[in-house]
Amino acid sequence: MRHEKLNVLLAILLLLVLPLAAGCAADGDDGTDDATMEDTAMEDEMANDDDYADRMATEHADDSPEPGFAAGGEGDMEGIETERVGYADMNGNVVEGYLARPAENSHGAPAIIVIHEWWGLNDNVETMARMLAQQGYQALAVDLYNGESADSPEGARELMSAVDEGTATRNLQQAHHYLTRRLGAEKVGVIGWCFGGAWSLQSAIALGEDLDAAVIYYGRLTSDETQLSKIEAPILGLFGSEDGGIPVSSVREFETALENLDKPASIHVYEGANHAFANPSGERYEPEAAKDAWEKTTAFLDEHLK
Repeated sequence: MRHEKLNVLLAILLLLVLPLAAGCAADGDDGTDDATMEDTAMEDEMANDDDYADRMATEHADDSPEPGFAAGGEGDMEGIETERVGYADMNGNVVEGYLARPAENSHGAPAIIVIHEWWGLNDNVETMARMLAQQGYQALAVDLYNGESADSPEGARELMSAVDEGTATRNLQQAHHYLTRRLGAEKVGVIGWCFGGAWSLQSAIALGEDLDAAVIYYGRLTSDETQLSKIEAPILGLFGSEDGGIPVSSVREFETALENLDKPASIHVYEGANHAFANPSGERYEPEAAKDAWEKTTAFLDEHLK
């Protein structure tokens, strides 16, 4: 009799407990509720960002942002004019960039948004803007670091990690607005290196049909076809086979995704070249690869912007 009563009690307990257990499991296929799953996804994304920042720090470990001239030339002042301009307003704070353009008849000329490496808007980036101005473009070197720049890999990592995606996107959208509305550019392209290369791609995604060309020098990529489907501008991508920060496998996945979407793109991987192969101030500068990449860059921009 005692055993029969015990069995009845156990049966009642099971009837009470099983629905609760089923309800908990229903929140997520693996028993994890939606909030926990979202937190885990955010943690994974942050971990990936930290991993990327670590890879960039490794790639630039022996570099310093000393002024230097790129393979395309010295970016001197002959025939061009330069000035600091306020091109964006971020929550009441004016963002200043470096504008280089032909000294005569520049209004309405095609324009290029120039996005700095992870060091920030420094002398090297200003040199690149002047070189583009010598090619007949209105080149606006933007600032995504709130007026700061770094002189060490540690400082650059800190500045890069502090960039807010939404704020940076609005910054670049206002740069485009400045070039088209204030300077009369009918066609606008974007170019960036390293951190700037990643944001060159993001600009192509964010600006869609308003952008006419995008050049990516060894920037972080995505193969997410939902995001890449928003791109309307032709893409030129320039990478190094020995780049540990932007591995060739990710470049090929990016290229395949663009092909699947029938997006116009020209992707080049330079054998033996490493990350930042086009930066003359770095330890991994490759003059021949940098020269060829610059020739491809100017030809690509001329084709789509002039």
